Amino acid sequence: MKSQLLESIGLGNIDIAYILIGLLVLILILFILLIVSMVKQSKLKKRYEAFMQGSDAQSMESQIAGLFQDIDTLKKDTKDNGKEIRHIYKRLETVFQKIGIVKYDAFKQMGGQLSYSLALLDEGNNGFIINSVHSTDGCYSYTKEIKKGECEISLGEEEQKALSIAMHE
Repeated sequence: MKSQLLESIGLGNIDIAYILIGLLVLILILFILLIVSMVKQSKLKKRYEAFMQGSDAQSMESQIAGLFQDIDTLKKDTKDNGKEIRHIYKRLETVFQKIGIVKYDAFKQMGGQLSYSLALLDEGNNGFIINSVHSTDGCYSYTKEIKKGECEISLGEEEQKALSIAMHE
């Protein structure tokens, strides 16, 4: 079977069956591509419906605006928390954090180590020492102020030991 159209474009020697087979292969490839495209579109539609479940464009917009507002609130709270933490750290510098205690017998005739020297210091080694001396006559307590790890009044052996323990804690 000869085709005048094929002869006019210079393809008169080609069998028309080859052309038909080529067209069938092309149709089959296009059909496969159509199926793949439909499957991808179906998956995309399912994801979209899951994302938009119970939402219209108005409510979705308000939800996104709400999320941005929440983020702004979280940023402000984080900034406020940072300020409060810095304030707490500043105040902790003046809180008694270092403690040194030495128990001893003030008088040889008394036992049980009822006397003690207690050093209480903040971060800058400022604070005081309480010295409590127990005797048969009673109990006497003394305090000595400590500034930057030093005392203007001379310290006894136990007081110096309590101060050293507190400063190296």
